[in-house]
Amino acid sequence: MLTIGEFARASRLSPKALRLYDELGLLPPARVDPDSGYRFYRPDQLERARLVAWLRRLGMPLARIQVVCGLPPRAAAAEVAAFWAQAETDLASRRELAAFLTSYLTGKDTAMADSGTGLAIRYAAASDIGQHRPANQDAAYASARLLAVADGCGGGGDRASAAAIDALKPLESSLPAGNLLNALADAVAAADTAVQGITAAGPDQAGSGTTLTALLWSGSQLGLVHIGDTRAYLLRGGELFLITHDHTVVQSLIDEGRLTPEEAVSHPERSLLLRALDGAGATADLSLHEARAGDRYLLCSDGLTTVVPSARIHQVLRTAAGPEQVVQELIGLANSGGGPDNIACVSADVVEAA
Repeated sequence: MLTIGEFARASRLSPKALRLYDELGLLPPARVDPDSGYRFYRPDQLERARLVAWLRRLGMPLARIQVVCGLPPRAAAAEVAAFWAQAETDLASRRELAAFLTSYLTGKDTAMADSGTGLAIRYAAASDIGQHRPANQDAAYASARLLAVADGCGGGGDRASAAAIDALKPLESSLPAGNLLNALADAVAAADTAVQGITAAGPDQAGSGTTLTALLWSGSQLGLVHIGDTRAYLLRGGELFLITHDHTVVQSLIDEGRLTPEEAVSHPERSLLLRALDGAGATADLSLHEARAGDRYLLCSDGLTTVVPSARIHQVLRTAAGPEQVVQELIGLANSGGGPDNIACVSADVVEAA
């Protein structure tokens, strides 16, 4: 038998940690002296103790460590992989926030006057009912300052998607002189309040809501606001980048390593949202992006992305002559693929100003 001091040195866990793990039932000693209360451990407990130490170094909470330690090796390995996938997702989110705060605190978040950037955007927007829906609840909007798509759901889904975009439109004529993202956050809060009013209008409107993905142009910066499973893509230098993250059950399973992207395509809950504007105060993702001449943006609803593969979307964005052609081709592809849902598309090119 090993004393607690000997066991602590061998396992690289402090005696204080060992006492805590005993109290939690995570690593109880083999024997406790009834008179002195001194703890003793068997040598074969070292493997579990070292696993606990490694998992703590990984940052895993004690409650989850207890779950992992109770699993057979293969299942424990899957649980560790799922934990790390989620940790990397959380880290990426914090990295974006840190980058924004760095920019904000150094004064780089101040919107520049449009006349000094030498950049402008050309844009097109359209929504389509698709082949099987009785009504169109998708909304698409584009102007010289604002690009937005929204995908409504429920009895008042069409009103909710329109209200979400309408809440952003005042920013077109009154661009914020300071923090662009704060202005977008305030507009989204107003959109959520508007949706709350729709859901309270009557029993047939209850459960209504909408996704929202929008880009607000301010100088050479684009403020991105996103909630739900509508998406924003960036084509830069011929490469396609997805710059939003779906707030869906299926995406969370992918993030945790429990589902592959290929399996997600046919998952029965692929459209189940974790976040949307439904009047309950959900939080949207906010980020800043620097615009460059030659960039091409696409905002779209899942009526496109669940039907048209990303490789085909990439091809259209690379080869289409302009935003209008991008929108027309992508909606056509979604409809020729069966058009099971409404489709909304907004495309914009960043160009040198005349």
